[in-house]
Amino acid sequence: MSKKIAVVLFNLGGPDSLQAVRPFLFNLFKDPAIFQVPALIRYPLAALVSSRREKSAQANYAIMGGASPLLPETEAQGRALEAELKARGHEARVFIAMRYWKPFADQTAKEVAAYAPDEIVLLPLYPQYSTTTTGSSLKDWAANYKGPGRSRTVCCYPTAEGLIAAHAGKIAQAWAKAGEPSNVRLLFSAHGLPQQVVDGGDPYQAQIEATAAAVAAHLPRLTDWKVCYQSRVGPLKWLGPSTDEEIRRAGAEGKGVILTPIAFVSEHIETLVELDHEYAELAKTVGCAPYLRAPALGGDADFISGLAKAVEHALPRAGGCAPDGAWLCPAGHGKCPKRLEGTAA
Repeated sequence: MSKKIAVVLFNLGGPDSLQAVRPFLFNLFKDPAIFQVPALIRYPLAALVSSRREKSAQANYAIMGGASPLLPETEAQGRALEAELKARGHEARVFIAMRYWKPFADQTAKEVAAYAPDEIVLLPLYPQYSTTTTGSSLKDWAANYKGPGRSRTVCCYPTAEGLIAAHAGKIAQAWAKAGEPSNVRLLFSAHGLPQQVVDGGDPYQAQIEATAAAVAAHLPRLTDWKVCYQSRVGPLKWLGPSTDEEIRRAGAEGKGVILTPIAFVSEHIETLVELDHEYAELAKTVGCAPYLRAPALGGDADFISGLAKAVEHALPRAGGCAPDGAWLCPAGHGKCPKRLEGTAA
């Protein structure tokens, strides 16, 4: 008799209406992984920031029709992954737990418990590990799940074959559709983090750079490439260079860009608004042409196959947190969950 497998996909979530924008922002900013201050300060600060950012954020979500597409895209990925796992002979059901908007982990935990799985694979849709994304989601899940099943976690998969092939394919298609212009620089744009988070041992930057290098190796005709970071907020120093700086630099050098969202596997506000509207307008202003954008991975067959392989790689393990395949964070990244478990080898 085959074992029942529950796969839990994690992502940040997004508001499903304009009215949900403010509580979504509040949930985001009250997370201690985001604002690393005591709760006595963090909660009123989250209320203040979400109040001040509500109208501008609502305007951005209005561009996308008044809601985030992240949940529908994740649901489609879940259906594709479930079908792929069943095609590989597994009795599997895929669940979704979002961090800052519905479905929250507490509700999903009840659904997983009712399914009564023998095995549980926790699979974040953040390919590159960070304490602010994967770490926060897994901590939230651990606080809520009390049901049956033996759990193990895929903590990251920054150089997994399916992920790399999917990104390379999307970039190549975007370039070919534009006629393969030669005067373009490939920009791998990732969501930024405060520099102090990375300096504290978070492996996110190292994993982003590893993903970009692996994708670039699959695109030998696009030799001019750069990693950059978007979505900066607040006064702290963030990872650089910033995406807008790189667009300005390309324009000054008479180059266009192909922008690819290297840390996002679904379209949402950072891609559909920030990349497609704000940075596209900036490119026009600074003479950066052509301005091309590779889509997020969505239900790409290589990506879904890679997720299925990650699940299969996790199942034989005794438990705990481990990366997919041979990836291991370089020394010095003390927040790497694999190193924290003391099982690095």
